Amino acid sequence: MALDQFLPLAQPSYRLIVDLYILKSVLIISFSTIHSDPRVMRQVCLLESVQQVTVAGYGRAPEANIEFVTLDKPPAGMLQKGIWAGKLLLGAFESYYWSLPQVRDAQRLLGECRFDLIVANDISALPLALALAKGSPVLMDAHEYSPREFDDKLLWKLLFGRYHHDLCKRYLPRAAAMTTVCQGIADEYKREYGVPCKVIHNAPLDQKLLPSSVDAGCIRLIHHGSAIRSRHLGVMIEMMAHLDERFTLDFMLVETDKVYMAELRAAAKADPRICFIEPVAMQNICQRLNEFDIGVYLLPPVNFNHEHALPNKFFEFIQARLAVAIGPSPEMATLLRQYGCGVVAESFEPRALAAVIQQLDAAAVSSFKQASNVAAQELNYERGGQLMLAEVERLV
Repeated sequence: MALDQFLPLAQPSYRLIVDLYILKSVLIISFSTIHSDPRVMRQVCLLESVQQVTVAGYGRAPEANIEFVTLDKPPAGMLQKGIWAGKLLLGAFESYYWSLPQVRDAQRLLGECRFDLIVANDISALPLALALAKGSPVLMDAHEYSPREFDDKLLWKLLFGRYHHDLCKRYLPRAAAMTTVCQGIADEYKREYGVPCKVIHNAPLDQKLLPSSVDAGCIRLIHHGSAIRSRHLGVMIEMMAHLDERFTLDFMLVETDKVYMAELRAAAKADPRICFIEPVAMQNICQRLNEFDIGVYLLPPVNFNHEHALPNKFFEFIQARLAVAIGPSPEMATLLRQYGCGVVAESFEPRALAAVIQQLDAAAVSSFKQASNVAAQELNYERGGQLMLAEVERLV
């Protein structure tokens, strides 16, 4: 995906940005596996037509017109983990951060380079980005609300909650600009740290798909993503016990946790309507989802980030032109009601989501799929990319 995909929708000033970038250098840093990180890959695809774009992160190089710097994060032994835990408990947060092997590796590989702009993905990359910037502007993109990412876990709060709060308090005011994924998280960063954030949704490019037809006798539900225990995916298996035989559920999951994946398969084994299908490449997700009828996501708000979740999959459901069925997660529910493309349960109980799905017939599902087709014209990265380009233009 190259930048010229974004230009037809861009204003003349954005077209000019491309010309201005020819002599600029941009560094994108993310301590994640770049080629499978949707939000970072959208940044890469947006800016790859810029000469001298460098991306630093884990994994193999993505297929893009960039220079890729692979960062090393070797597994830590028990002694090293004990030292790090001691630093976190004692509040030696700076010493902990600058001792991390991935940070030290990035300093070694990039310390002599100069960039006109650095994009730091999440608070974990911001101190490093500011050190590498040497006075150039740094754009901070927050994928989560880091200080409360897993605040439902006591040990995480004790160690990493305090640490992330310290990094945010110390470094966020030094960023030249900040973006994040939804309004609730933007509001919390502003309230807690006094830093304004612009919202760029986790929406893919407009996939130019059409809604598929609905079979009244077989309404197909789909959930996709990663098999992550903290997402409590089993509640959607429980939900199926309260739906009649018209409904089926497919899980398309990346097996990030083999033990949890096995538990999900075992829990679903008694219901032949529940299947597990092979995941597809990130760029093919919406095309695969388009074969289904309803994208379903029930995410109990066990921590701050789950409460304010507005994930990739929500926008991928819409870009796949599906009806959407969710729990009362406020960020998702606000957009779903605005565009009228699905149903929202009254609570996060499996029976509550089943109750609103059970009322749907083929005509209602088709109507919601048509509403998603309209919403997809607005909830896409053509629009989000323009916001990102505007920020980069202002900073460079």
